[in-house]
Amino acid sequence: MPRLSRTAALLLSATATLTLLCAADSSAQVRETVRDFGRVSVRSGIPADAGRFTVTSPDLVNGTFPQANWANSFGCEGGNRPLRLEWRGAPAGTRSFAVTMFDQDAPTGSGFWHWVSWDLPATATALGDTLPPGAVSGTEDAGLAGYLGPCPPVGDRPHRYRITVYALDAPSLALPAGTPPAVTAFTMGGHVLAYGQTMAVAAR
Repeated sequence: MPRLSRTAALLLSATATLTLLCAADSSAQVRETVRDFGRVSVRSGIPADAGRFTVTSPDLVNGTFPQANWANSFGCEGGNRPLRLEWRGAPAGTRSFAVTMFDQDAPTGSGFWHWVSWDLPATATALGDTLPPGAVSGTEDAGLAGYLGPCPPVGDRPHRYRITVYALDAPSLALPAGTPPAVTAFTMGGHVLAYGQTMAVAAR
């Protein structure tokens, strides 16, 4: 059998190496796909040019929910007390605020809205256990009005909950309390001047 030239040998070696690398990369992609099975990226609904301000919650402990703020349904036995929120730095043109809590890891393909409230007064800088007069307590994705605490499926990966306060350019969204959360978020998207956000994690 004739001996390969040095150039041909180098080409064959490079081809074999590239084949191995491609196979390894493909295998890694498969493992990543399996590990990330079912995860769907959900758009935030917030305009890219929206400003930012600061939102905090005295209830969150190292980014986790106390038992008092967990759901009291779906197999969970929490207190279902709404998170207390505080914010500062909203823009001067703010005419009302809205608040949401969204589970981006819920196994639904579209996330899960746990809390949607709007028409909070422009003078507000905090939210306690109850909404101020005139504010609307919207319907969450379970079909009930008000706050629904976290209660992810047992054994599921940790769920991330985005708690957002929106500064809006309208004094009212003029929506009934029974408006579906996705429709409320869509309507709100055209009025967002700025927003503040904090994240919490829950798992069982």
